[in-house]
Amino acid sequence: MIGLQGTTRLSRIMLWLLMTASLTATLIAEGVSGPTRPPLECDRYNQSMCNTSGEACSGSQKCVPDSSPEKRNHCFVLWKKGKDGTDEVTLKGCWLDDKNCYDQLECVNTDGVEKPSKEHTFCCCDGNFCNREFAWRPLPALPSTSTPGTTEKPSVAVVNTVIWTLGALVLVVILVTVLFYVYRKWKMANFMELPHMEPQPLPPPSPALGLRPIQLLEIKARGRFGAVWKAALTTEIVAVKIFPVQDKQSWIVEKEVFSLPQMSHENLLHFIGVEKRGDNLQAEYWLISSYHEKGSLCDFLKGNLVTWPELCRIGESMARGLTYLHEEQAATKCESLKPSIAHRDFKSKNVLLKSDLTACIADFGLALVFYPGQSPGDTHGQVGTRRYMAPEVLEGAINFQHDAFLRIDMYACGLVLWELASRCSAQEGPVMEYRLPFEEEVGQHPTLDDMQECVVTKRQRPQFRDTWFKHPGLATLIDTIEECWDHDAEARLSASCVVERFHLHSRQPQFMPTSLPHKESSI
Repeated sequence: MIGLQGTTRLSRIMLWLLMTASLTATLIAEGVSGPTRPPLECDRYNQSMCNTSGEACSGSQKCVPDSSPEKRNHCFVLWKKGKDGTDEVTLKGCWLDDKNCYDQLECVNTDGVEKPSKEHTFCCCDGNFCNREFAWRPLPALPSTSTPGTTEKPSVAVVNTVIWTLGALVLVVILVTVLFYVYRKWKMANFMELPHMEPQPLPPPSPALGLRPIQLLEIKARGRFGAVWKAALTTEIVAVKIFPVQDKQSWIVEKEVFSLPQMSHENLLHFIGVEKRGDNLQAEYWLISSYHEKGSLCDFLKGNLVTWPELCRIGESMARGLTYLHEEQAATKCESLKPSIAHRDFKSKNVLLKSDLTACIADFGLALVFYPGQSPGDTHGQVGTRRYMAPEVLEGAINFQHDAFLRIDMYACGLVLWELASRCSAQEGPVMEYRLPFEEEVGQHPTLDDMQECVVTKRQRPQFRDTWFKHPGLATLIDTIEECWDHDAEARLSASCVVERFHLHSRQPQFMPTSLPHKESSI
């Protein structure tokens, strides 16, 4: 028994040493990362951003280095043959880590034997502004010049790598041999020694944690991705959002967003956990969060009016939550960096009201996370609720950049603010019944074509009543709303600017402020 235990312990020691040797050899073979590459600058051009005056679609772009030091930045050009036979550039800018671009001093495409007439042509290169000039030059097939039996001499780097690897392995073998010899001597010296105490048994393994003891009490809402229940978790009342198996991807996205660092904020829904219940086609995916009795802002406004101070409290807290969601939060001692997030389905149904009438934002099933130095990846632009879609979303003309997605949220924020204003008791005369945005223009169930005709073609927006302009606070809120839903995406306010506006509204409710915060140049 003692010999068997000694053999097992020796096997573990030798296995650990071999793993250490393998890791050492790998590190030596790969080498230490080279010095940090200087930032790369490229010509920038985006044909879709060009207006009639030709502004804001070209210039220079400084490439953002990737967090991984092994990855490089390159410049690229995407072009096609125009109707007149000339080359027509579609895109220019930065390109991330493509081995086909390594050490290419010129932006040249060498594919094919005949220049395509309609398809796009792509090239990339290394070097500052190397994409100013580009060309298509197919390389002719060259006969092989190598003869059988001839081999190329290995480079100095390869020889050094082999030498260092073999040297490390030899050292490891010597070290293992010495340790084995020492272990054997120690084992033989203690072979005949009697044990001083009885061996203690290992503690039993911890029992497996089961599912939370949740009791579903009452269904509160149904949405596109499932139902929301009021439930009891031991002595605490919680909300349980249940996703059917076909909406598993939305559950995964929400879980990943809530799991990001620093996602705890008073104006974002408090996340408790997730669970999977059932198997196969009967599986359900649960998302457990805090419960708010007043429900969504949409449902609350259907049966309640709000005073001017209540409107300011709801609007400012909602904008604070959207600001925190949109902005990148720097890393702290306890948590790493929180990336910027676009909601992409912002509406009054996804704004919940707490008992003190402050708002918190929920439903991140369509959210898009922008990690520093990375592109958004493959994503579908035309998502969300049709009634709240921005003009650029309805016409399929989204610029797939970080700021563009945040401005889409701000358009929807303007519509939610209009809903709040429509149910404010501060206006003179009777208050209108609750209506969704554009309900008067396109009805309760508009098609995509209906919304395109109303918002894009006719450039309509929900109407302001004359009585709103007679209240100083509502009059200034109208300016904020109009700047949020501006047809020009770049002219829209940021969420942080909306917070500043509400700060002025709440402090000066009886008269119009002498000045309003200016629009920010970018969101």
